[in-house]
Amino acid sequence: MPDIHVIHNPAASRFEATVDGLLCVADYSRQGHTVAMTHTYVPDALRGRGVAAALVKAALDWARSQGLKVDPQCSYVDVYMQRHRETLDLLAQD
Repeated sequence: MPDIHVIHNPAASRFEATVDGLLCVADYSRQGHTVAMTHTYVPDALRGRGVAAALVKAALDWARSQGLKVDPQCSYVDVYMQRHRETLDLLAQD
């Protein structure tokens, strides 16, 4: 599988990757020192290729570099963080 090139599009509050001509996104909403990860979308034709994971990893890496905490409102982001326990320190407190 080729590398998935993820870009941060702060104007649209999302991370993006175009794979096989199809746009994939991980949307967020920044609220102070917390970033709510609200939605991850990958077209059906690309599922199972690691695109969503690449998007979420890029978003979490960005949050860490900015000193932000993460509110995983998207179920995929929540599952990703549980599977990648090294990201759990990013979780926002309730």
